[in-house]
Amino acid sequence: GGIWVLLGSLFFAVMVVLIKLTGQTLHVTEILFFRQLTMLLLAAPVIIRHFPASLVTSLPGLQAIRVSVAFLAMLLGFTSIINLPLAEATTLNFAKTFFVGILAIIFLGEIVGVRRWGAMVAGFAGVVIIAWPQEGAPLNIYTLMAVGSAAAVAVVMTLMRTIAQVDKPVTILSYQAIGVGILMIPPTIWFWKTPTLSDLAMVAAIGAVSSIGQLCNIQAFKAGEASAIATLDYVRLIYALIFGFLIFDEWPDARVFVGAAIIVAAAIYTLHRERIRGLKEEAERKARLSAGH
Repeated sequence: GGIWVLLGSLFFAVMVVLIKLTGQTLHVTEILFFRQLTMLLLAAPVIIRHFPASLVTSLPGLQAIRVSVAFLAMLLGFTSIINLPLAEATTLNFAKTFFVGILAIIFLGEIVGVRRWGAMVAGFAGVVIIAWPQEGAPLNIYTLMAVGSAAAVAVVMTLMRTIAQVDKPVTILSYQAIGVGILMIPPTIWFWKTPTLSDLAMVAAIGAVSSIGQLCNIQAFKAGEASAIATLDYVRLIYALIFGFLIFDEWPDARVFVGAAIIVAAAIYTLHRERIRGLKEEAERKARLSAGH
């Protein structure tokens, strides 16, 4: 499982590099449109095989909200990737862990102890350290976009907890692939620039690499314990640091390293506490079942 997640993280890091390179010639919405089109073509056999059941949902409202927020997350996230150093954009994306914790408390009624609250506060402190403008400089709008993308991803993940209990995986896949693609059409037309063959090759590669990364993650969670292997995803920060330096001649400021250390440590601790809570809940469930018999 660990090997699969490391491979998946590498493919996602390559995807980010390709997005940043392609963003020098194409508008972000056009990149997203072609990426979504590539992923839809790859998912089409599964969607068609299960049609019309693949489009039947018991929660159409939540599916619509999830697709809309996913569209926003991609738009903000890809824009920040194109305009921020890779390591900084990647680090801020990890803030989704803390947003998920807050949303789970508010909407799912999860009980959080002092230690997890402390980890979330520390994590947001790390975000502030990275996002805080240097003396005399205005607040970077792309930094805010990266944080906004992390928050939107957290909303999508929270909605998924509810949707996945009712709808089938193929239905979730179908709405994601088709819905986000449809939302991408109007801004793509507005910002359209006829891509070159090189551009088309790049956007096709973005879609293919993204799909391979997702398949690697699926295999990872099949082969290993989710809470144990999830922490390995933070290797993406190392990939981003290496690729940013070698390809884009980027090297983050000291504040980014400090903030990243705090965010990653707090996120790993949060995952650790969630694992402990999950084990306790499983033990209690087994105890109840045993008592029932």
